[in-house]
Amino acid sequence: MGTSATWATYRGSIGDRSPMFDAIAGGWPVRDALYPGSYLDISPSLSGVAVTYVDTDRRAVRYFADDDLVGSDLLVRSGAHPPAVTFLGMDYTEALPLAPASFDLLISLFAGPVWDHCQTYLRPGGLLLANTSHGDACVAALDPRTTLLAAVHHRDGRYRLDTEDLGQYLVPKDARANDVDSIRRSGRGIAYTRPAFAYLFTYHPVASSGPTGAMKP
Repeated sequence: MGTSATWATYRGSIGDRSPMFDAIAGGWPVRDALYPGSYLDISPSLSGVAVTYVDTDRRAVRYFADDDLVGSDLLVRSGAHPPAVTFLGMDYTEALPLAPASFDLLISLFAGPVWDHCQTYLRPGGLLLANTSHGDACVAALDPRTTLLAAVHHRDGRYRLDTEDLGQYLVPKDARANDVDSIRRSGRGIAYTRPAFAYLFTYHPVASSGPTGAMKP
């Protein structure tokens, strides 16, 4: 990436994820999000969501320090009002200077054990978007305080949220692998019979038999 790494250059390698965040923000009342391990991915901000990004990578630190550059990248959608962008050049596995229960959406994409370290910042009834990289979605799926709301599919640059027949998702190919401790030790996701790009959960701090208090579309 070099010293000139920007969202524009990074987008060339990962694609534009903003349509995925458009779908989430269009289906649930998301006002603000926390994105640990974001690197340069500002795609959730392109959906008009106020986002706090967290990363220790020096390229990300330099990028987010340039307000003009970030601002110009956010204007790729003509007429869009730039949302609030906050950046913390910190290790998300340590305590962050953020109030508990202060975000509607926690994002965990290819970043490690975000759920274990950052769930405290998510509001009751808030949303977790996670993939199986490093096993984060797998750990969250086994947490009795979460409920699956949608599976996110990505194909040919397009994103689709499946909210039907959710029982077909998160079914391990090998039931013995569906163990929180072993997933954490390995730091890897497990294989599911029907995989998806990512999974959207709702979070209830107190486990219950139903999704009481969940954010509704």
